[in-house]
Amino acid sequence: MTRLPRTIRLDPSDRVVFANAAEPGQWAVPGTFLFWGRAPSSLTRKEAIAFRSGFLGVDDFGHSTLVTVQQARPDERAAMVAALAGQLVAHLGAPSVAHATEAAEEEVALAESLCRDHDIGTLIALHRRHEAGNIREQFRSLRPRDETAFSGTHLQGHDRAFQFLEEDDDSVDLFSMREHP
Repeated sequence: MTRLPRTIRLDPSDRVVFANAAEPGQWAVPGTFLFWGRAPSSLTRKEAIAFRSGFLGVDDFGHSTLVTVQQARPDERAAMVAALAGQLVAHLGAPSVAHATEAAEEEVALAESLCRDHDIGTLIALHRRHEAGNIREQFRSLRPRDETAFSGTHLQGHDRAFQFLEEDDDSVDLFSMREHP
């Protein structure tokens, strides 16, 4: 078994900020290769956001702000490499599946090394920037708490940014709730 990053969505913001938001639960890679050789000024607003903070989901080639470290069996890792190789051929015009598989293997190995020293369930965020003609990456990790305010198993110990509750009685008088001087 190895550890690999999976996309996670704690709130709906990825659907707004990315041109193509990754569906949660798929394996992911940093995906910096999408931006090699591109001038910062050539990126659209949503591409610039993906450059700055997006991991790349291998199934749908969408972006995710966060990934969570998860266990992966050897067959899941192999399927991840194959899926990414297929995407490299389909989206980036790789000359052959063999060439794409070599590149995908390198990218998956990078993702694997990123997760190696983290506990299962750790969230990882990334920040990219251009610096003197090079792309620099920084990764941050957040560990889950044992108990959360919402205890949602799909959040794996991470709270939502917002929680909305429905009220049965829709006749709340906000003015009567304010304090009178």
